[in-house]
Amino acid sequence: MVFNKQSLRMIWPILFLLVLASNFALYRSSLGISILPANTNPVVLGSLIDLTIVAPVLFLAWQRKLSWKYFLTLMAGGLIVARFIIPMHYLTPFKTLTLMGFVVEAVFVLLELLLLLTLFKYLPEIIRSVKKSSLPHLFAFSNAVDQKVRKQPIIQVICSEMLMFYYAFCLWKKQPLPKENTFTLHQNSSLIAFQVMMIHAIVVETLGVHWWLHDKSLILSLLLLVINIYSVVLFLGDIQAIRFNPLQVDHDRMYVSLGLMKRMEIKWKDIDGIIEDRPTLEKKLNKNTIDFVARDFEKTYPDIIIKLKHPQEAVLFMGMKKKYEQVAIRVDDSEKFKEILKTKLQN
Repeated sequence: MVFNKQSLRMIWPILFLLVLASNFALYRSSLGISILPANTNPVVLGSLIDLTIVAPVLFLAWQRKLSWKYFLTLMAGGLIVARFIIPMHYLTPFKTLTLMGFVVEAVFVLLELLLLLTLFKYLPEIIRSVKKSSLPHLFAFSNAVDQKVRKQPIIQVICSEMLMFYYAFCLWKKQPLPKENTFTLHQNSSLIAFQVMMIHAIVVETLGVHWWLHDKSLILSLLLLVINIYSVVLFLGDIQAIRFNPLQVDHDRMYVSLGLMKRMEIKWKDIDGIIEDRPTLEKKLNKNTIDFVARDFEKTYPDIIIKLKHPQEAVLFMGMKKKYEQVAIRVDDSEKFKEILKTKLQN
């Protein structure tokens, strides 16, 4: 039997869930309680080791993240989980230890709040910098934030949400102005129409299901309402981000994005070559290729695939980042784009 890398990687989440499930069954099932010894302290100590060391290590191996801060956060989370899994009359000798989990998590939350305060402190300067920049706002805002505030996941998420609300509500009275060396990705597709259809479907579903569910479960209906409102705002923001952020060619790189969902800077010096062969372009893209191809009701293919010398980072939804080896692009004016691209690569 042959195991690929993906199959081997799934071992870590299985072991992680097994650790959690076995400890839960030990203290929360009649069979588990029946096999506990009279002196439960050694067993409880073993469970604390499982939840604060073994489980975090397995989770880190699954996520492939090596960070002391992340590890300490997971350890603190393990202590908190222990308070819910292990009954208090077993956990009493270790009560002080488990309280440390809440203290550590509170410290991390405080630090994240301080970062957010720093972001809002510099926000006026960031906005002024974005207005002066010649880059698409998606990139200009991200670059301005990185110059003022430390790069942290919470900052990336908050900035992503700010961009979503900005595009959803602040640009409806404006029209995108065409600029030199910019290329739209959506005008020859049905992407905007598809987004509008999704908004219409969500609104209809909200009106129908929400009122029916309101009498069954108030909490569930309110939760569904919040999710649907967020989805509508996200689609509205994505539509405007697509319209106002075309692909832009600069002297040393190009900036390409497809709404709020993905964006990438590609430097000319990092390009190894381009693929224009039609049979290759019509093949299914592999997982190491990011595509900037607007969705259409018909099957669409990229105009060109850019091969990179080294994997380069792309920014995805909610500020998440991932590296790719190839970039597939489809623009509305493909011939002019190819001509400019080849000229930049030759120079």
